[in-house]
Amino acid sequence: MADTQIQLKNVCDELKVEPREARARLRWAVKDPKNFPELAKAYKPRQPWQWTKGSPTHKEAIKAINTTIAQS
Repeated sequence: MADTQIQLKNVCDELKVEPREARARLRWAVKDPKNFPELAKAYKPRQPWQWTKGSPTHKEAIKAINTTIAQS
């Protein structure tokens, strides 16, 4: 079975989150490597948000998108 790539659009549809909000949450998560180490390592600037389905990075992305950003 080939590795299936899942894109941000698919995750947003699944979680019923606006892509713009999801991207903001992912950018926030990448800056927090203590809580999202796999996501921080896998991040590449100016590249589409996509992950191998079921990978630790994909799971952290879902966790990050479901996390509410603390407003200061």
